[in-house]
Amino acid sequence: MSNEGNVKGWHFVTSHTQVLLCIARDPDMRMKDIAETVGITERAAQRIVTDLVEAGYVQRERHGRRNRYVIDETMVMRHPEQSSHEVGELLALLGRGPEDAASPT
Repeated sequence: MSNEGNVKGWHFVTSHTQVLLCIARDPDMRMKDIAETVGITERAAQRIVTDLVEAGYVQRERHGRRNRYVIDETMVMRHPEQSSHEVGELLALLGRGPEDAASPT
């Protein structure tokens, strides 16, 4: 039995994690495409990327008129229990994409 019609507004993975996964899968992804993929507004996607950049999880590099994003996979994840798990562990667990799931970036 499918529960797709019974979604109550919560997700297992936060929008910040989903944005991080988009960047891991395609470091050149446009903000518009990140927003569409995650199901948020472009403005919300920009805020999340800014959060990730300011916290040091992502570096923004300018390439001509476009941005390219680089994830620091050694950064420890923010968690109330102060876990010592690195972002790279999460990305490996969730998979970057079908073609990248077996190989780290």
